[in-house]
Amino acid sequence: MTVGPDIRWECSADLVVVGGGIAGLSATIAASRRGLNVLTVAKAGSSDTSTQYAQGGIAVPGDLSTADSVDSHVSDTCDAGGGLCDPDAVRSIVSSGPDAVRMLESLGAVFDRGADGRVARTREGGHHARRIIHAGGDATGAEVQRALVEATGVSGQAVLVGASAVRVLTDRGGVVGLLVSSADGFGVVRTPAVLLATGGAGQLYSCSTNPPAATADGIALALDAGAEVSDLEFVQFHPTVLFAQGSTGRRPLISEAVRGEGAHLLDLDGARFMTGVHPLGDLAPRDVVSRAIAERLRATGTDHVLLDARSIRNFHTRFPTVAGSALAAGLDPLEDLIPVAPAAHYSCGGVVTDVWGRTGIRGLYAAGEVARTGLHGANRLASNSLLEGLVVGQRVGAIAAERRGSPTTDVAVELPSIRSLPRAELQQLMTEHAGVVRDGAGLAFAGSALATLARDRATVSAEPNSARTILEDSALTLAATALVMAAAKRRESRGCHTRMDHPGEVESLRGSMRIRRGSGGELETVFAPIGQSLSSAMTGVS
Repeated sequence: MTVGPDIRWECSADLVVVGGGIAGLSATIAASRRGLNVLTVAKAGSSDTSTQYAQGGIAVPGDLSTADSVDSHVSDTCDAGGGLCDPDAVRSIVSSGPDAVRMLESLGAVFDRGADGRVARTREGGHHARRIIHAGGDATGAEVQRALVEATGVSGQAVLVGASAVRVLTDRGGVVGLLVSSADGFGVVRTPAVLLATGGAGQLYSCSTNPPAATADGIALALDAGAEVSDLEFVQFHPTVLFAQGSTGRRPLISEAVRGEGAHLLDLDGARFMTGVHPLGDLAPRDVVSRAIAERLRATGTDHVLLDARSIRNFHTRFPTVAGSALAAGLDPLEDLIPVAPAAHYSCGGVVTDVWGRTGIRGLYAAGEVARTGLHGANRLASNSLLEGLVVGQRVGAIAAERRGSPTTDVAVELPSIRSLPRAELQQLMTEHAGVVRDGAGLAFAGSALATLARDRATVSAEPNSARTILEDSALTLAATALVMAAAKRRESRGCHTRMDHPGEVESLRGSMRIRRGSGGELETVFAPIGQSLSSAMTGVS
């Protein structure tokens, strides 16, 4: 059921950015430099983004002192991606990394340096070179967020905090506006360009590394607007999240860089179970390590493994954020083994875009974790996330100028249909049946539950807190439904998608599950073989 809202306010902008992390802020700065009037719509403040919590760093290729190169970085990315990366997209984004980081430094971002004065680099899972630059030891995201927030403040662009994007408004020519719920009630922003930079969907699960605002908003907004999403079944579970019995919600991450500096994994009997699993051992790609941990837990009947970081004698200065989390739990990494287990971390799929953030809807863009550019494939290589958000965000800010001056005609403003499960019930369902390891029976049960238990909500309240909860629960339910649909059809194990009943890869499934709304509003799935590039399909759309 759709109901026309009572519009209380109206404004206009050349570009509306939904979200306040690295992708959205980078786009705002780039657009501002081109004279665009930008409005940012954010549910929460700058301290509640996934960028803020990012620890490890930014993967940047080409440092001669470590014998690294763009080719090596591209190779590592494609190897981690399980055969589903778009090599052209990978090269485009990776090769732009050094320039994007120089832009960050010009804005005041400060990265750690070694004794020789050069920017320090570490190594993480799946990387064959030390190419990860970092800040504050393990507080890279916080430093990046700080620098970008300060730069956007200087630009003087408007920010609407505590507001939720309700619906992207379109006509035959593309985007014409955005319906927003704010403290002043429902409002319409007239704009020819909207960037979805809403982050991921970690709140689909009972335990994750994501902040509370990671509720798949961009997925729901894109599908409602007629755009396609792809590869949602590939949810990366970070292998080393601080474990506490019965814990839920956002859990502290134990950065992969800890293993890059010499820590290793043990089971509860003290055995190094990663030996022989992968040539890189404890530094194997995240899907390999998470799957190995899940298998060890199942074999031993335990609920966590241990991380031995006692050899890192400068742990407290090199990893102050991790050390603080461990100490708060009564553990000293210099003396104690750290209990860890996998938790939901990163959505490898998302809204289908090209490497410039364009979707199939004119004027609708997506960047960062919400987008599927072809960089990550079936599994994200560590520290490629900040890289992607930075590069593609800057590009969207540049090309949004193409839409400036496009007519924004009047369109009927209606609320989207709302259907959702209660949050806790949805999280339990997804954790049990669509987690690290899945099977057909569990996915079928989850799909049936989502179809039969989700209840209709006739309207979205104009009260902002109520609207946010209703919209988030609806977005999570829609994203869960799409994820389970894709996972059920992927009858193989590939990348971070592991099927107990289909343990090997299937060549005929080397491609992407694209999902869109059908003519009747229902979700439908289309399989795109690997030769059918998702990125190239977007070429020419502005």
